[in-house]
Amino acid sequence: MPQLLSRYATPFVTGLFLISLVTGVALYFHVGPSAFHSMHEVLSMVLIVPFVLHLWKNIRPFSNYFKRLPMQLALVASLALAGLFFLPAASTGSAGGPPQFALARQMLSASPASVAPVLHTTPDALVARLKAAGFAQADASTSLNEIARGAGKTSEAIARILIQAKG
Repeated sequence: MPQLLSRYATPFVTGLFLISLVTGVALYFHVGPSAFHSMHEVLSMVLIVPFVLHLWKNIRPFSNYFKRLPMQLALVASLALAGLFFLPAASTGSAGGPPQFALARQMLSASPASVAPVLHTTPDALVARLKAAGFAQADASTSLNEIARGAGKTSEAIARILIQAKG
């Protein structure tokens, strides 16, 4: 059995890395099906197993990398780059992407009372639609994102209701 795992470690690392690469790039540019998000997360976790097996199989040559400057520099640089995301300016919570996504984020941070006229409906009708869709704590003055969080749902779920609510 160890030989079988050893034989397939590198091919699985390669295959799962390619999936992680494609889905990660798609997520970064906000393109592709919504399944990419969970696919990226779950299969990146699955990638850990063949990666560990690959390291185990190649532990001697891999450990030699740590004795050399390029690996040490790469690890320090990688850690520094990761650390940048913890700086206050980098963690403003505003994602980039196409302007239509920025507009959608802005609408979801508004209340049903603010959004209803844009959707050619009334705040009461929009709140009723939200409540019927399982957003029980919906009210006209709470932001749509807060309503979604309160119901344990995503902003994507509430966006579907908004689209159905238009004229």
